[in-house]
Amino acid sequence: MRNTSGIINLFRRNVVAYMFLLPWLVGFFILTVYPMGYSLVLSFTDYDFTQPNSTQWIGLGNYLKMFGSVFGMTEFTAPTGELMRVDPYYIKSLSVTFTYVFVSVPLKLVFALGVAMLMNQKLRFVPFYRAVYYIPTLLGGSIAIAVLWRKLFERDGLINGVLAAIGFTDLPAWITSPNYALGTLILLSVWQFGSSMIIFLAGLKQIPQEYYDAASVDGAGKVQQFIAITIPLLSPVILFNLVIQMIGAFQAFTQAYIIGGGRGGVLNSTLFYTLHMYIQGWAYHELGYASAMAWVLLLIIGVLTAIVFKSSRWWVDYGVGE
Repeated sequence: MRNTSGIINLFRRNVVAYMFLLPWLVGFFILTVYPMGYSLVLSFTDYDFTQPNSTQWIGLGNYLKMFGSVFGMTEFTAPTGELMRVDPYYIKSLSVTFTYVFVSVPLKLVFALGVAMLMNQKLRFVPFYRAVYYIPTLLGGSIAIAVLWRKLFERDGLINGVLAAIGFTDLPAWITSPNYALGTLILLSVWQFGSSMIIFLAGLKQIPQEYYDAASVDGAGKVQQFIAITIPLLSPVILFNLVIQMIGAFQAFTQAYIIGGGRGGVLNSTLFYTLHMYIQGWAYHELGYASAMAWVLLLIIGVLTAIVFKSSRWWVDYGVGE
């Protein structure tokens, strides 16, 4: 009884705070918690939104449909007795997405750090350059930029025109070539380095100049200063950028949808995980399967993020000692 009265008194003292939090809490539970819970339930069903009355509970059928090919399966019997086919393109979408993430994210961070270090110098018009370099981040995820990128890398596009002018001939259509299509998307991702650059630049501003002056007096060169001072003191910022960019890369969709023609490109060379999930859910009306794919993606991102944070104890220096 005493505990109950204590809770009531606590609520009375903070009723104004709870009233201000109420809109956010309502939005959180209605727009986030409820859809997530509902999608988790759907992931165990065979659900077609065009025929909602035919929904059937199939247990782990959707998950077996995803990973059945790993075990050499082509089809299996669902708990309902229905014969289901294993998704032949799921592992391909995983492979394409992992390649994209593990190549584009490090390249973007390296490029962003390089530009941030250049912008950290005492140069004229630095504020203007910062704004210019940030613009691709604002525009890069738009449909217009994706269409423009597709035009640039077509066989008769600007890129081939410039290369032909300096002597290169017999150039491929980069966008429609299975060997190069993913590379163009990686290049587009690296081009959107602005947000990482700004964060790196803020981190560089926090490193005292006295450290570099002392290292110079001791005879350390620029490379030694970069390795011994810049990287250790910037490592928390690197960790933040790495996690944010990795999560964003796994969720990339617009570029692959537009540039790849909405079907994953030639030989599924640009079949991103999110694009495959979209096709399964909205083109084939298999929202139960798409929901299962979404939860697997959440698990993948969560596991990789946990690994990054776990490994940070060996390479991130917070400057607070052991």
